[in-house]
Amino acid sequence: MIATDSKVALVSFYINGAWETPRGRTMGTVTNPATGAVLAEVPYANAADVDSAVRTAHAAFLKWREVPVIDRVQVLYRYKTLLDKYSNDLAAILTSENGKTTDDARMEVRRMIQMVEVACGMPSLMMGDSLNDVAAGLDCKTIRQPIGVCAGITPFNFPAMVPMWMHPFAIACGNSFILKPSEKVPLTPTRAIELLHDAGLPPGVLNLIHGDKVSVDALLHHPLVKAVSFVGSTPVAKYIYSTAAAEGKRVQALGGAKNHLIVMPDADMPKTVEAIIGSAFGAAGERCLAGSVLVPVGDAAGPLLELLVARTRSLAVGDGAAPGIEMGPLVTGDHCKRVESYVEKGVAEGATPLVDGRERKADAGYYLGPTIFDHVTPDMTIAREEIFGPVLSVIRVNTLDDAIDLVNSCPFGNATAIFTASGKSAREYSSRCQVGMVGINVGVAAPMAFFPFAGWKNSFFGDLHAHGKDAVRFYTEQKVIMSRWW
Repeated sequence: MIATDSKVALVSFYINGAWETPRGRTMGTVTNPATGAVLAEVPYANAADVDSAVRTAHAAFLKWREVPVIDRVQVLYRYKTLLDKYSNDLAAILTSENGKTTDDARMEVRRMIQMVEVACGMPSLMMGDSLNDVAAGLDCKTIRQPIGVCAGITPFNFPAMVPMWMHPFAIACGNSFILKPSEKVPLTPTRAIELLHDAGLPPGVLNLIHGDKVSVDALLHHPLVKAVSFVGSTPVAKYIYSTAAAEGKRVQALGGAKNHLIVMPDADMPKTVEAIIGSAFGAAGERCLAGSVLVPVGDAAGPLLELLVARTRSLAVGDGAAPGIEMGPLVTGDHCKRVESYVEKGVAEGATPLVDGRERKADAGYYLGPTIFDHVTPDMTIAREEIFGPVLSVIRVNTLDDAIDLVNSCPFGNATAIFTASGKSAREYSSRCQVGMVGINVGVAAPMAFFPFAGWKNSFFGDLHAHGKDAVRFYTEQKVIMSRWW
């Protein structure tokens, strides 16, 4: 709920089934990245706010876990209907606070709905195993039970979809949940929770707070929080994992990425270029699945870069809400400056700018155009660090073996892709690369809701990944029951 009793809208907390507008808290500002206009102010929860939300969630959990799973998912069926009905409204809110194009926002909303669809299958997904007569007169079965209060800490780049990686699965399993979305983009998750309230979720089963490190730390240390899910940068993911795990909590912490796109000489170059454009510059490069290092193999570089540079220069950059726009602004002014500093580092370290996004800056909004650097070496900053913006670094190699060695030397292991007409090359690459998600002639290897989001190395900390069957395992405890009847 967004309160509008002042000149600037104020974002609310959602606690125990009611909307609260806290006063006297540290405030953050939500802006429209396309214009810089202030959209709302968001209050930051303090430790007392978090404690209240957690205790409310725990009390609700004690009742919700007793609700039969077939009844729990009825709420999600109603929720899915409402999300479908208001999908365009959700996409418009998303574009206004995040900056991504309308088409991209609508696709994200479609993905969030798919998460709910899969969670509706919990009566089957939570099934255990059984075997009679494991010994004379002795039967054995396994069951899955909810674990308690779960928390989700989500990023700015997917404010509709990423929360749905978490709370629909957790709730369907019988847990209660506290969502702490990015303070940069609280409007989309707030609207999504309004619809969940309208779907009839009992009070306290899901609670929404906003905030910064203070609220995050309070969640990590609270004894009643049993599981924490996080998506964000690798340094913060490491902190979340180590802190929460030390408190005995179950943790899944998804970190950053440096994703490589391998292009073989036999690739379909026009189709490959379109896939690269979508991967590197879609959502202004602000995604952990964005292709950020382009690796042409052998003779692929010449024809590939000729087409890619021309297509990149023609890319329509502007307000994501406007028709025909292919890339919107970056999320905040500070983040725009940070990404621009990487472009400056690329030039300073000797890379060759084929397309310089600084030439596409605008008077208003947080714009930086798509950028391509050629003749990048693996030791350069732009080749090693996650930029999280529309900057593509080209590292040329001679063979597929060289490409595999380059990818496997990277400390990240989130996603990668190979573009080729050779099944042998595709099979060899997908088998040997040390990366959790692989695309074959697919620029963004984003798994559907019923598969896990399976990052490796410094891209993930934990044992069970987000959504898919892993989510069911993460949000439940397995119990083994041995029985004999005299």
